[in-house]
This record gives sequence, C-alpha cells and structure tokens, in this order.
Amino acid sequence: MEFLRKLKSFIWSKHFLKHFVMIIAAYIVIVGGTIFILDFTTNHGQKIEVPNLYGKNVKNIQAQLDELGLTYEILDSIYDPKKPEGTIVSQDPGPTDSTDVFVKEGRILKLRVSKKTNLVEMPSLLDKSERFAQSVLKNRGLKYKITYKPTSEANGAVLDQKYNGHSIKEGTRVPVGATIHLVVGRNEVGAPVQIPNLNGLTISEVKVRLSGMSSLNLFETYMNCANAADSASARVSSQSPEYIEGVMSPSNTTVTIILDKNYTGDSSTGGE
Repeated sequence: MEFLRKLKSFIWSKHFLKHFVMIIAAYIVIVGGTIFILDFTTNHGQKIEVPNLYGKNVKNIQAQLDELGLTYEILDSIYDPKKPEGTIVSQDPGPTDSTDVFVKEGRILKLRVSKKTNLVEMPSLLDKSERFAQSVLKNRGLKYKITYKPTSEANGAVLDQKYNGHSIKEGTRVPVGATIHLVVGRNEVGAPVQIPNLNGLTISEVKVRLSGMSSLNLFETYMNCANAADSASARVSSQSPEYIEGVMSPSNTTVTIILDKNYTGDSSTGGE
C-alpha cells in the first residue's frame, strides 16, 4: 500500500506532469511535422489523369505534358514503316480512362515510338565469293550492285564493299534496303589480236589506228623532238611487238613505239 501511495504521489507531482506534457508535445511536433513533410514532398492526395498518347507524334506532346506537370522518356524505337516517324506506339503507365491509374506531378511516362528505318549490321564480305556475298546481303534485306575489276588473283572474290561511295567496315549499321556496292575481281583473258603495222605513222594516226582495239595498250617515246610541233609531226620509226602478218598477240599487250622527227622511212607502209 505504501508503494501505491508513493507512485500516486509521484504521478501527480509537478515534476512528472511537466515532463509528461513535454513528451506529448514533442511527439505531436515530430509526428505531425513528419506527416506534413511527407504530404508536401510526395504530393499526397494529388491525382493527375494520365493522358492517352497512343498514335500521337512525340514531337507534339510536350505542351500537353507541361500543362499536367508530367515528363516523358523514350525507352525504345520500334521499326514500323507504315507509321510516321516518332508515332507513339506504347506508354507506361497507360491512359487513366482505360486503366483507372492516376499519377502525381513530375511522373515520367515511359514511351516507345515508331521508326521507318530498320538498321542491320554490315557483314564482312571481303575475299568471299560473289555468289556467297549476294546471298548474305539478300538475307539481311540489303540490295547490291556489282562492278568487276581486272585482277590476276582472287578471281570471282569480293575485293571491296562500299556504301554511299565509301568502303564500309564490318559491323557498321546500315538501313534495311540500302544498296551495297561490291567490287569483284575478275581474271579476264581476252581473245588474241593482230598487232597492226604502225611504221611511218604520226602519233595522231597511230591513235586512230588503235582506237578500235581497246584490248591493246600504247606506250610512246620521242626522238629529235624539241617542241610539241616536232612531236606531232614525228613518225613511228620502230614498234614492239613488230607487225608480222598472221601472228596474233595476247589481249592487253602493250605496243611500244618510237617516234622520230627525222624519220625518213616509207610512210606508206603503215597502211598494211
């Protein structure tokens, strides 16, 4: 009984009541302040309707979202050639009118938009056969054009791969449907030709004589020529290979001629 009497006396003492009131006041301030701060920083009770952005162009939504206090982020671009570039095809969260989801100010909407260009990586086709290279490009949705380059090696193999006029490396991303230019080596051996008789001809006459023989190459040197007029009037004094009736020379043969200003031979023999 003595203990209970002392306890009652202590509880009702001014010292105890003073500290009890201080504890209650501190609790109210701390808890109330915390709730207020959380409400303020988290926009408690705020409900903003998520707009329906499907089918709109991402370039045209900024003003609408600014008015609502929302922002957006593009997660990905999806290839769809039937839609204009930048058309919104997906949003998260979805529109409130179909999901009943509300958001708070500052919420970031996650968007996916369309793109009209689909990119693929360029393979390495160097040293591959022409037919293999064509097959690889077709499988990747790429077009191609082919030009041939004379070569003594790598006959039928790809020597270079180009896009927009420049060599393109493996792994470079190019649009589906792009045209790749393949340079393919070809070891062409043309039909043998008859070397014409050029003796006694001027350089202009020589070029006329060889104009129809694209498979022959010409190399000329001049003797006793001091100026352009001398070179123009000089005549062929010798040629290699020589003209031998009935003897054929390989395609791409180089005909070497010496033109001499002082040539005194028979200029009529060049017509043979």
